[in-house]
Amino acid sequence: MADDKRPSVVVISAHSGDFVWRAGGALALYAERGHDVRVVCLSYGERGESQGLWKQQGMTLEKAKEGRRAEAEAAAAALGATVTFLDLGDYPLRIDDAALDRIVTEMRTAQPEVLLTHVAADPYNRDHNAAHEATLLARQVAQAAGHDRTTAPIGAPQVLQFEPHQPEQCGFVPNLLLDITPVFDRKRKAMECMSAQSHLVRYYTDLGLRRGVQAVRNGGAKSIVQAEAYQRVFPLVGDELR
Repeated sequence: MADDKRPSVVVISAHSGDFVWRAGGALALYAERGHDVRVVCLSYGERGESQGLWKQQGMTLEKAKEGRRAEAEAAAAALGATVTFLDLGDYPLRIDDAALDRIVTEMRTAQPEVLLTHVAADPYNRDHNAAHEATLLARQVAQAAGHDRTTAPIGAPQVLQFEPHQPEQCGFVPNLLLDITPVFDRKRKAMECMSAQSHLVRYYTDLGLRRGVQAVRNGGAKSIVQAEAYQRVFPLVGDELR
């Protein structure tokens, strides 16, 4: 691995819009800091996550995929990220051994400092649960010294779960409120690329404002306006209480 390799953030996104709504601010923030920011979309969300497209006359599954791919590519560009599509299908999302190997390869190639993905238990969308489990399993395999000796094992990247649509029903208890105020214009631009789910732009703008208020009340700078909430899977390690 080259000494000049940029630090990396990898998102495992069940559908092509999830990374935009839930982690777009984090991706834009770290892209501006010079990180290598990568998104792995397990599906296009062509069946269950493309409400706006299916209202169009003559829509087909392939057209829906094409539309969602174009939206996600535009959104990723707005955030400063690259995106890879595995096209595994949605509703339901099924991740077989071959797909898991592809996720492991993405992790070993990127050597991420942090992984972002869905919560473990979303009763409304089981695709999200599948993405969470695949992230943890791929992380485990990617750490194995004896797996694919042509690539290097990853370290122990933190896994951050981003906020689900209905957090109270998913056991989501955030322990990180990330200030995305400086890059919210980029997140807004990315959200506006997602025309198949345009109804969510206002929801996630309002959610960011609420999390921003909470960030200030939890000791953050008074300049914070927009924030994103995350829940860590693994403990922090340090030499001080904080």
